[in-house]
Amino acid sequence: MAYQTNINLRKIQIYSVFTRNHTQEGTLKSLESDLERIKNLGTDYIWLLPINPSGVVDRKGQVGSPYAISDYRTIDKSQGTWEDFEHLVKAIHAHGMKAMIDIVYNHTSRDSVLLKKHPEWFLHDDEGNLYNKNPEWTDVAELDYSEQGLWDYQIETLKMYAKLVDGFRCDVAPQVPIQFWEKARQEVSEVNDNILWLAESTGGEYIKAIRNKGYWISSDGEIYRAFDFAYDYDIDQIYRSYIRGEISLSRYVEALNQQELIYPANYIKMRGLENHDQDRAHHLLPNENDLINWTAFSAFQKGSTLIYAGQEVGMKHTPDLFNIDKLDWNTNMDLSSLIKRLHELSQDEIQYKGAYDIEALDDDVVKVTFKLGDKTRIGIFTLKGKGARVKMDLPDAKYTNLITENSVEIHHGLLSIDYDPIIIEH
Repeated sequence: MAYQTNINLRKIQIYSVFTRNHTQEGTLKSLESDLERIKNLGTDYIWLLPINPSGVVDRKGQVGSPYAISDYRTIDKSQGTWEDFEHLVKAIHAHGMKAMIDIVYNHTSRDSVLLKKHPEWFLHDDEGNLYNKNPEWTDVAELDYSEQGLWDYQIETLKMYAKLVDGFRCDVAPQVPIQFWEKARQEVSEVNDNILWLAESTGGEYIKAIRNKGYWISSDGEIYRAFDFAYDYDIDQIYRSYIRGEISLSRYVEALNQQELIYPANYIKMRGLENHDQDRAHHLLPNENDLINWTAFSAFQKGSTLIYAGQEVGMKHTPDLFNIDKLDWNTNMDLSSLIKRLHELSQDEIQYKGAYDIEALDDDVVKVTFKLGDKTRIGIFTLKGKGARVKMDLPDAKYTNLITENSVEIHHGLLSIDYDPIIIEH
């Protein structure tokens, strides 16, 4: 694993931007005007979805998926130029943030530079036709990492970007051999030893499906050999089953607590309620009070936090990956102050170093506890809009809700929760 990963990175908040839909212009240059607002959310890293050109052959939709890349080493002309990219990175740095780009190394478009020059670097079936491990990805050609020349090319590309940016979010990272990522990390460190490595890890059902076909795919435990961060897709289906009412809160909480036991001590999960591949949180959680509690609960868990652009204003529509689909920022909700406050709290040592436990309570209320030294910090969140009286192992007294600064009281060992999330400290 990445033994050098510092647990201080759990303090990080990542803001994900799909450039072509983020502004009306859809360009890297136009994104600069939004940097101050993004920074004010508490953002540490801006993750740009792929900024490379999309392929045309077998394209899905009118403009194609940003994950069907035709050339890793150039910028999509509709988004701007290489100079625009450099200027944006400098502007991100000037705002006190860092830049992360998307690395899509499992596949290319079906008319990519690499496919034209090195068809031997791609998977083929016994008849010589392009072959995909995932048959749903009809717009891409999957790469074959048994070819050493491919390793060299991909690592050189990473080094090129590492001279500018501060992090790589690696798409479908488990399908690329972990040995490649280990070598890439080592070699990239010679150019920039402060790169943050985030893996889009996958869930158990997908891992099993790919392994049953006889191909390599890493579990999360293996992913941590090379990466600092991993998605929390290992519990995503359990989360969604709970949202749909198919399982109890205790089953979901059990899965969250299990992460403490099966991953390295310095593991970092990126906690996110939504991303470009998933339904918006506000679509899944139409009740605004539920959305507020889930937003606070997600950010209060051990790990880093992901905000997908538009989440902060409660957008319900997930932007189309294959067509121009501009974000509509005119909503009646604003979670910005809540997101910023949760990020401020995450900077405290107790939340990234403290002993950590989650407990499922009655009435779909969840309790998260951090302990460090003689301090205890507890979060109480009602996940399905129910009020409750929660038993607390703290002295009877008035406490300050660290989210709102309002006063709350433990009386006869009980704390009443209505609809607002509560975080207190003793």
